Amino acid sequence: MANVSVAAEWRKLHNRFYRKPELYQLPWRHVDLARTKVAAAPFGGPIAVIRDDSKIVQLHAESALRKLRLFSSSGRPLADAVWRHSGGRLVGMSWSDDHTLLCVVQDGTVYRYDVHANLIEPNLSLGQECFEDNVADCAFWGNGLVCITEAHQLFCIPDLGNPRPLKLADPGIDDMPHCMAVIEPQYTVSGNVEVLLGLDDEVVLAVEEDAVQRLGQGVFSGTLQKMVVSRDGKWLASFTHDGRLLVMTSDLTEVIIERECESALPPQQIAWCGMDAVLLYWDDMLLMIGPDGDPIDYFIDEPIILIPECDGVRILSNTSMEFLQRVPDSTVSIFDIGSTSPAALLYDALDHFDRRSAKADENLRLIRSSLPEAVEACIDAAGHEFDISRQQTLLRAASYGQAFCSNFQRDHIQEMCKILRVLNAVRSPEIGIPLSIQQYKLLTPSVLIGRLINAHQHLLALRISEYLGMNQEVVIMHWACSKITASLSIPDATLLEILLDKLKLCKGISYAAVAAHADKNGRRKLAALLVEHEPRSSKQVPLLLSIGEEDIALTKAIECGDTDLVYLVLFHIWQKRQPLEFFGTIQVRPLARDLFITYARCYKHEFLKDFFLSTGQLQDVAFLLWKESWELGKNPMASKGSPLHGPRIKLIEKAQSLFAETKEHFFETKAAEEHAKLLRIQHELEVTTKQAIFVDSSISDTIRTCIVLGNHRAAMKVKTEFKVSEKRWYWLKVFALATIKDWVALEKFSKEKKPPIGYRPFVEACIEADEKGEAIKYIPKLADPRERAESYARIGMAKEAADAASQAKDGELLGRLKLTFAQNAAASSIFDTLRDRLSFQGA
Repeated sequence: MANVSVAAEWRKLHNRFYRKPELYQLPWRHVDLARTKVAAAPFGGPIAVIRDDSKIVQLHAESALRKLRLFSSSGRPLADAVWRHSGGRLVGMSWSDDHTLLCVVQDGTVYRYDVHANLIEPNLSLGQECFEDNVADCAFWGNGLVCITEAHQLFCIPDLGNPRPLKLADPGIDDMPHCMAVIEPQYTVSGNVEVLLGLDDEVVLAVEEDAVQRLGQGVFSGTLQKMVVSRDGKWLASFTHDGRLLVMTSDLTEVIIERECESALPPQQIAWCGMDAVLLYWDDMLLMIGPDGDPIDYFIDEPIILIPECDGVRILSNTSMEFLQRVPDSTVSIFDIGSTSPAALLYDALDHFDRRSAKADENLRLIRSSLPEAVEACIDAAGHEFDISRQQTLLRAASYGQAFCSNFQRDHIQEMCKILRVLNAVRSPEIGIPLSIQQYKLLTPSVLIGRLINAHQHLLALRISEYLGMNQEVVIMHWACSKITASLSIPDATLLEILLDKLKLCKGISYAAVAAHADKNGRRKLAALLVEHEPRSSKQVPLLLSIGEEDIALTKAIECGDTDLVYLVLFHIWQKRQPLEFFGTIQVRPLARDLFITYARCYKHEFLKDFFLSTGQLQDVAFLLWKESWELGKNPMASKGSPLHGPRIKLIEKAQSLFAETKEHFFETKAAEEHAKLLRIQHELEVTTKQAIFVDSSISDTIRTCIVLGNHRAAMKVKTEFKVSEKRWYWLKVFALATIKDWVALEKFSKEKKPPIGYRPFVEACIEADEKGEAIKYIPKLADPRERAESYARIGMAKEAADAASQAKDGELLGRLKLTFAQNAAASSIFDTLRDRLSFQGA
């Protein structure tokens, strides 16, 4: 049978066994838990200790100053800091989920420390009311805290990641509550934190952000002196004034357990042991009460602190750290006195095998059908053991049984071995993180590694990451940054070699992030050396800018071809350097220069003009001036000025003078000159006509508008000034007169001399104006009979069109005209006759 000495250490609560193995003998000195305030982080986290100034303490030579001291769970010192804060007494202290130590003092200030006792700035404040009324008590949960002031008002910080103090609803009480507990936001219906206040008269107040409820009336009797909420937020364990333990639902609608305790004095601490037992601690006794059966009492000869965990309670004393937990079922099946379970027989078979006894084979035959379950139980029991030799024995028993199982998942033992290797490594006194397997699975390996690197246990974190096949980048990055911070006296070149030796172990690691940390610590040269090894330009370039290496950053951005990065560098240099220096920087880099010009053309004309002038590109300055004149024209208020010296004209004249300095831009010079001249004339016309319709129109439109307005002299002046050809002049005037239907003037104009454009435009203008009678005046004057025929057809004169087409002797034309008059039978007959005649004459 299994070793009875194992089960002899257990205590039975109804039908369940509990054990209290010692995890560590604590080597710390001058720590008396009875005279100190203590905050212990869950999941085997660090322990914070500070002298309680409300108690008489014997001071040692080295402890005259009040110090905040941090220890691992094994009692190894981590760090300390002298407590120099004002603001009144220390009200409460606790660790957050990310291992930040929160210290709430009387005036509502919350001081924060990391695991190295470094004060985290800035300090948090619970608000002006807390400052004025003083904090009387406080309670914490994973990522938040709540406090009650001496004026009986409640304040909380629901999320330390966004530390915004929030005042809860006024509880409306005149006296301080006897006890206070918190239900975390994730377990409340509203999703907000709920504070339970134990009052007189068998009442508990549930206070939220905007509501106050009275709970428990008629459900229980007695005033609650202590209370604590279970880990899952479902149950409330409380101690009444008359010495009873009550376990109720957290909404206080039902009492689940009611037990008389040996003392009516309130216990110093109540804690849940897992989810199926409650611990009550007095000065000399620790009492465990479960749902059924007699309670278990442990006699205590020194002060202790109860540290609740998900699967038990860690018990911290002046000399040791113990873990009180329910014995797992797999362990009970193996080590319970007189157990004949398959797992116990398998464990016993290994013992006989080691002693070369034939009883081993006999045991295996007895459990042949249950061998897989026995192997699984041994594996599970090994995972719950803290004793390494017992782990090994249980795993050997599992391995021994597995050899006779054909259908067992053989990777279970390997997985458990892997987990136990990690757990044993972090449980060592040097590290002092006594995680159970349940805690490890709930915490997850990635969080464990994060806590190790925060504690500067980088080598162990790296080995665990490598062993579990996890990304090692986080560990190496943190190590590199910590190394830089701690190595201020090491020369840059030497430190660079040390860093690169480790950083190269992880492919794809961000050298830029390490370089940024070096720059933040004043190691700019080291940062520049590190960033040279960063292969990703998107990370390399911004850092080069931050350390002042603009030219290198610009070169890197250009080499990678990322225009966004080039623009980032350009804007940075643009703001830091003088214009001429900036121009010189980009002039020798074509891509940077072209991108700058593209941007400046849209947004920075003046700066771009300075650039072109500095590089002698006068024609580009001229084009910019010309463009500005057009943009100025879009703003009617900006374009108003004197006829000769308006803003736009000045800009165009400047552009003309700059074009004139280069022989290659003769056309642009002439065009700018004529544009300025046209603007002057158009401005004069607008002044004389009092109509703003000329500026920015073309020469042709200007002439046409003058004729439409009857200002023929102005139209002739424009024609003369800009040497408009006779053909163009006739076209413009014909259609302008037709537009205003001045048919007399049009006829007169046609008789002044033979039109250089012929009479076809006259006909077109009349037809477009729907004046067929006027068109008839000019159609006979058309020299080409085809044009006459088509014109007659357009105004519906079929006979005349047929005669003209006949004169043209064009059968194809006659065919087209016939289609035009298809609905006119007589006209169609005429066209057929004429086409037949043409065909006969051709034959």
